[in-house]
Amino acid sequence: MRVRLSKTFSFEAAHYLPTFPEGHKCRRLHGHSFKVEVQVEGEVDPQTGYLIDYGQISLACEPVRQSLDHYCLNEIQGLENPTAENLARWIWEHLKPRLPWLSAVIVHETCTSACQYQGQA
Repeated sequence: MRVRLSKTFSFEAAHYLPTFPEGHKCRRLHGHSFKVEVQVEGEVDPQTGYLIDYGQISLACEPVRQSLDHYCLNEIQGLENPTAENLARWIWEHLKPRLPWLSAVIVHETCTSACQYQGQA
């Protein structure tokens, strides 16, 4: 049986988007309450009845969450232009070694705006 599991974490951070046009509100320093949904996908182990313990997903995500929470994202290496797209890819790159079943990272920048990244094709 193939399944997809989701686990979310959140963090507070500031950023500005330096490639946006002069005068655009997102070019100014501002903050968000980010929510990140991490999805893993694979075959259920017939012996255990599950793919991975949700707690293992949380443990894998915690160092990433801590490295983003209450920081200015632009000051983090690799996030000099912290668009939702770049942030989703950055999180993927930091989670994939810890979560081999990783299938998607969805970054919710606001209640109505999100970006999904599924790795390189």
